[in-house]
Amino acid sequence: MHNIRVLCLHGYHGSADIMRRQMGPLVDGLDVPVEFVYVDAPSLAVGDFGWWHLNFRGWERTRDWAVDLPRFDGVFGFSQGAALTALLVGMRAPDGVVSEERPLSFDFAMMASGFRSDSTIHSGLFAAKDSFALPSLHMMSDYDPIVATRDSRVLAEQFHAPLVLEHSSGHVIASTPPIREQVARFLHKMHDNRYHETGVTHS
Repeated sequence: MHNIRVLCLHGYHGSADIMRRQMGPLVDGLDVPVEFVYVDAPSLAVGDFGWWHLNFRGWERTRDWAVDLPRFDGVFGFSQGAALTALLVGMRAPDGVVSEERPLSFDFAMMASGFRSDSTIHSGLFAAKDSFALPSLHMMSDYDPIVATRDSRVLAEQFHAPLVLEHSSGHVIASTPPIREQVARFLHKMHDNRYHETGVTHS
């Protein structure tokens, strides 16, 4: 059975290894044909951290890095990585035909403890309404001491038909049985959509 590939974007002080550990309780043992690909922010290679800093210093470096990535089927982001996921959605070509203005192509987005950038440099990305017409899943806690729940809701409302999963675990990638069940169901659907559209048969 062919896997779908999901790019996983860590939080501000995170890394690929930290994100792998954070996601482990959620995804380990899921009976889902998916490969999670964990990456470091480009800042880590130069002794920095995060996808950007105050006033979005470092955003251009992250943007250029993202444009050069191979194609993934979906993107999963946590905290600042979830905010980045939304920006990548705004850079997404909804018809799959990439261009200089819309240089990315992927099919779904998943976010945990996400928030929307309020920077004017990103207003054009959020104005690309058709780019946000894709399946999306949003995990948020009823109390998050780092990212306010209302901010995660504002981000979810940017998407056309968001699937919102609520929990009470705080600023984490939640892994309760109901969350795991919903995530597995979502990923199975994304897998089936991908291979029904391409005409690839399971083997």
